[in-house]
Amino acid sequence: MASVDISSLIQTVLIYALPVLFAITVHEAAHGYAARHFGDDTAWMMGRVTLNPVKHIDPVGTVLMPLLLYFATAGAFLFGYAKPVPVRFDRLRHPKRDMIWVALAGPGANLAQALVWGVLLYLLAGSGVTERFFLSMCRAGMLVNVVMFVFNLFPLPPLDGGRILVGLLPWRQAMLVSRIEPWGFFIVMALVIAGVVSNFWMRPLMALTYDLLEMLLWPLSFLIR
Repeated sequence: MASVDISSLIQTVLIYALPVLFAITVHEAAHGYAARHFGDDTAWMMGRVTLNPVKHIDPVGTVLMPLLLYFATAGAFLFGYAKPVPVRFDRLRHPKRDMIWVALAGPGANLAQALVWGVLLYLLAGSGVTERFFLSMCRAGMLVNVVMFVFNLFPLPPLDGGRILVGLLPWRQAMLVSRIEPWGFFIVMALVIAGVVSNFWMRPLMALTYDLLEMLLWPLSFLIR
C-alpha cells in the first residue's frame, strides 16, 4: 500500500467534501425532478427528490471505496458512486424521448454547478480573498463537477450517456445497446482501469468543458485584472 500523508489526506478531504456532496446530491435530485416532470413520480414518492445528501450517499460507493482507493494509490486513482435515483422509464409520458431528458438532467446539473463554483472563484479572487482553502475548494468544485459531467456522459449503460444513446438510436439498435446494461458497470470499470476512458474520453472532453466554462466566465475576468 502506498504511503499517504495523513495531514494531506485530511486537508484534501476537507477541501473536496462540500463540492462532492453538492455534486452527487444535485445530480441525483435532478434525475428525480426530471423524471417527475415527465410523468414518473417514483423517486418523488421515495423521498429522493431532495437536496438532503444523506438520501443519496451510499456508504460503500460514496465513502469507503474512494477512501480505500486514495490510500491504495496515493491519490492517483479515485472512483465512487451514489445511490442511483429509481426511475420507471415505462411511466414516462414518452419513454424513449423523455429518458434522454431524464438522463441529461444529472450531468446538466453538474455542468451548472461547475459554472457556479467558477463564478464563486472569480468573485473571491476579485474581492482580494487569498485564503488558499476557499480558493482550492472552488477549484475542487469545478473539477469534481466537470469529471462527473464528462464521465456520466460516457455512452454505455447504465451511465447517463448510455441512456441518452438508447433514447437517440432507432428501436432495434436501442434494444441491442440496452441489453449491455447488466454488464455495463463492469465493462466501464475495465475500460477505466485499461486507461481507455481516461485517454480517449475524459481528457479530451474535460479540456473542451473547461474551454466552455472559461468562455462563459470570461465576462468576470475583469475582476482579477
